[in-house]
Amino acid sequence: MKTIYDKFDKKTVATLPKDEFGGRVIVIQSVGEARRAVDYLLRFPRLGIDTETRPNFKPGAMNPVALLQVATPDTCFLFRLNLIGLPSCLVRLLTDSSSQRIGLSLHDDWSQLRRRADFEPVNFVELQDYVKQLGIEDMSLQKLYANLFRRKISKTQRLTNWEADVLTEPQKRYAATDAWACLKMYDEINRLLTTGDFKLVKVGAQS
Repeated sequence: MKTIYDKFDKKTVATLPKDEFGGRVIVIQSVGEARRAVDYLLRFPRLGIDTETRPNFKPGAMNPVALLQVATPDTCFLFRLNLIGLPSCLVRLLTDSSSQRIGLSLHDDWSQLRRRADFEPVNFVELQDYVKQLGIEDMSLQKLYANLFRRKISKTQRLTNWEADVLTEPQKRYAATDAWACLKMYDEINRLLTTGDFKLVKVGAQS
């Protein structure tokens, strides 16, 4: 039986072994590549999704979203939106009802993506809401992942330049990991809800 916590200790996260996506990472830099990638991705019933934006350290300023990551269990496509924008094939990916999108803090992602092209997302799961069915109150990807798997996802690349001419290998692996982790967490939450094979420990109730 798996033990989970309503709130996972941040200090404990730092002590956990690192986990990252080990599958294929494919960078998409043209609309033609994007069309082919979308055709491939829409064969899958569920997809993990995330975005990255180049940080802006001026108060109140925000850059356009630069990267859209979409993952299957073994492949992640990194769509470089700073180069291709949000073409109609990607709008199709985000609005196709036959494929479910799984993400974390999706309201922010949708808001950023809709600044590039107007669309109405459908058939998506917000993990911050979904995980509440287990009694988990944490909202961050890092804490949720640690709670469910006792592994740590590194966030060291988060504030790097996502509009760089060439993404580094650590950037690509980090971006892919975030999208893949959403898919993996969704499957584990479903497993626990179906089997009931978990015990929730309420940290606030401990002496």
